[in-house]
Amino acid sequence: MIRSMPSIHYSVCIGLLNRCSRLMLSNIALSHEGIFGETTAIIDRSIFESCVKLSWLCQKGDIESFERYLADGLKTELEFKATIKKAIAERAGQALVIEMRMLDSIQRYIASSTLSESQIQESKSLPDLASMLGTLRHSRLMYIVGQKIGSHHVHGTWPSLKLHYLEMTQEGFWAPRDHNCPTNQNQYVYIPLGLLDAMKSFIGFCVEEPEERIPFIELLDSIMEEIKKYVREADGDDFDPAPAT
Repeated sequence: MIRSMPSIHYSVCIGLLNRCSRLMLSNIALSHEGIFGETTAIIDRSIFESCVKLSWLCQKGDIESFERYLADGLKTELEFKATIKKAIAERAGQALVIEMRMLDSIQRYIASSTLSESQIQESKSLPDLASMLGTLRHSRLMYIVGQKIGSHHVHGTWPSLKLHYLEMTQEGFWAPRDHNCPTNQNQYVYIPLGLLDAMKSFIGFCVEEPEERIPFIELLDSIMEEIKKYVREADGDDFDPAPAT
């Protein structure tokens, strides 16, 4: 039986799950011919963040945390609304058609959240991803690899340019790289593991009776173990002790 909760909270959870699912399908479509590695890395960073937020919300499981999540996205909408209204006021109240359309759109977003404007403005900010991962008892390494290194691909830092967009010529100069970046095999492993872990958090939060969770959790655990088996086979001796130097 599904736990009793505000419907908007359940909507947030299934929305995050659907976001992860559809982005993973996009990555499959992009990478099935062995290219677009630079793009799948950007998408993976988004999937990782959504998995962490879903797990954090399900572990916290309280009204305040869900309201903080909802308000976090809507504060920008309120700033946009204030900017539009200021522009209208500067024209002595004369609004443009596009401005009225945007204001209507903003109001629909706010109404759909079930929060008032004052609740959105007064809500505490979401914790950062590092804090969320700490709450979930993950190591700092997961934050560095999943968030900070993943952010290279989003923001176009030098490591990202060197990995995906440049190559060294025979003359010793950096030149634009051709459209030939493969998706790293680890992306097919660690992102699914992250999503499966988030799904376990979702089941633990939404399914009220512990015994009813068991078959779902066992199924997800078996899938995770199967993936880890392939990881061990693919990695070879990567995790063996390195020879002394």
